[in-house]
Amino acid sequence: MPAKITEARVVLDMTFGGGGHTKAILNLVPEVTVLALDRDPTAISLAQQLAKEYCGRVKPLLGKFSELEALLPNMNIEPGSVDAVLLDAGCSSMQMDEAQRGFSLSKDGPLDMRMDCERYPDMPCAADVVNTLDQQALASILTAYGEERQARKIASAIVEARRVNPITRTQQLASVVAGSFPPAVLYARKDRLQRSAHVATKTFQALRIFVNDELNELHAGLSAARSVLAPGGRLCVITFHSLEDRLVKRYLQGEDLSNLDHFSPRKQGSGKQKLVDANRESREVYWLPLRRKVITPERDDVNENPRGRSAKLRAALRR
Repeated sequence: MPAKITEARVVLDMTFGGGGHTKAILNLVPEVTVLALDRDPTAISLAQQLAKEYCGRVKPLLGKFSELEALLPNMNIEPGSVDAVLLDAGCSSMQMDEAQRGFSLSKDGPLDMRMDCERYPDMPCAADVVNTLDQQALASILTAYGEERQARKIASAIVEARRVNPITRTQQLASVVAGSFPPAVLYARKDRLQRSAHVATKTFQALRIFVNDELNELHAGLSAARSVLAPGGRLCVITFHSLEDRLVKRYLQGEDLSNLDHFSPRKQGSGKQKLVDANRESREVYWLPLRRKVITPERDDVNENPRGRSAKLRAALRR
């Protein structure tokens, strides 16, 4: 088993996206093969192009984290044979930048937010959620997945607005959310760079996470990583908000999350997340942390890539 990533032979990039991480790995490790997983067909098209450019050293895999273990046998990948796994959670910049995907509140487009595009025609999109669920269910989603303190007020505004016209566009939803706040607080919220943040930001995050079942998929991805990694293999996980980071942290600490309905909105009475029943006696730890503390971006990193300002990196070795 390689002691360093530069000695790896097989690396699994579980979130290929635009291919930035995969390209960096290919250029750093001359003989490595990268398994490029993504649930977004657009990303897989880019992975197929990269495979040609790098003479087949990229192996595209179309699917969600929860589908990975069924996909790997087709690549002749056995459990415990991967040297390193990278998982970059959340929405990719490529998805955010395309207005037609409906992820960004700053660009008008259809209120979609499905990472899988049209792979699952019956999968509800964000417009289906805001136009069909009742006020209590909407408030629960905003509380559980957006940690939005004004969830009830926003849910009430959504229900009132859709009685007049269905909410089908991103900026239409952003306007509805903004209308539930006094004008003076429209940009009163601040991000980590102390820049003004729109009051609908958490609403968009919550809907995106709900539509794509992101937290349960993240747990499935971590479980799959444990299965495919060889002893001593490295796992690197990048998260972008507290819900993801808490899940990753507790998973790496050995808490059993496999039989839980993670973050179910129906079970969120107070809005405070409690992932597990704290039974620390039964933990089985599969991971050895590479660093004690989580790694966050330096100021120069944030200036170069402002979207990464909230990123947190946790790395561990498979025992």
